Amino acid sequence: MGRPFSPRDRFRRDNEPRTRINDAIRVREVRLIDENGQQLGIKPVRFAQDYANERGLDLVEVAPQAEPPVCRVMNFSKYRYEQELKAKAARKHQSQIVIKEIKFRPKVGVHDYETKKGHVLRFLKARDKVKVTIMFRGREMVHPERGEALLMRLFEDIKEYAVIESPPNLDGRNMIMMLAPTKELPVKDAAAEGAAATDAPSTDAAAEATPAEAAAAEAPAAEAPAAEVPAAKKPAKAPAAKAAPAEDRPAEAAPAEDQPAEAAPAEDQPAKAPAAKKAAKASAADAAAAETTAK
Repeated sequence: MGRPFSPRDRFRRDNEPRTRINDAIRVREVRLIDENGQQLGIKPVRFAQDYANERGLDLVEVAPQAEPPVCRVMNFSKYRYEQELKAKAARKHQSQIVIKEIKFRPKVGVHDYETKKGHVLRFLKARDKVKVTIMFRGREMVHPERGEALLMRLFEDIKEYAVIESPPNLDGRNMIMMLAPTKELPVKDAAAEGAAATDAPSTDAAAEATPAEAAAAEAPAAEAPAAEVPAAKKPAKAPAAKAAPAEDRPAEAAPAEDQPAEAAPAEDQPAKAPAAKKAAKASAADAAAAETTAK
């Protein structure tokens, strides 16, 4: 979409189109279209400009190549915005063609050949075109068929991924072949890509698991072996059963704690001891008196 025409633009040399509006339109007559899209016929340019000014709009030259030029009454800012949106949408749907180039020598080694073939496959899988060039030096130009054989060998190795867009052609000291990707990838590669896309979410979910969730997931696994060996726990239960009476022993020994209450009379024994002594002395005195009487 071009911008409004200015008298200074006559000195510019770029190729960007300019849209003339209002006083920049310098023809005598124009085909006028009003703001509703209705044609008003061929009118003098001054009438068209006054018509647009009365409505607070712009007179825009939309078809300068016509005879007479076609002008429309509209809001130029809104018109330019709409044109920019259309151009942006058109660019969005355009497919950019990228051409990659890979170069070989007629006497390329096996390892170099395999490496460069891998690069060609990578380019084709990315939906890019590949320009394969064979570079000849010196007297190698005497045998161009060797370069052609090398190019056809490369195509046979990757024919599942590419089609020949232009056959091998000798251009000076180079032989060129253009390869284009096939419309659809081979079935095995499509399946591999689908599997990779399926595995990616599960890997991301495992990576996002918190340490607490990981520990909770490992806990059942740690408890499983204990549940599988109940026999090993039976000997451990037997000592617990035997130890049970030992735990009850304090309850049986409780009367021993009450023994001080029963032994309380023993504490009174010192009080009874003097009476016993007096009785013993009395009996001894009686015995002595009896012996004296007997004499």
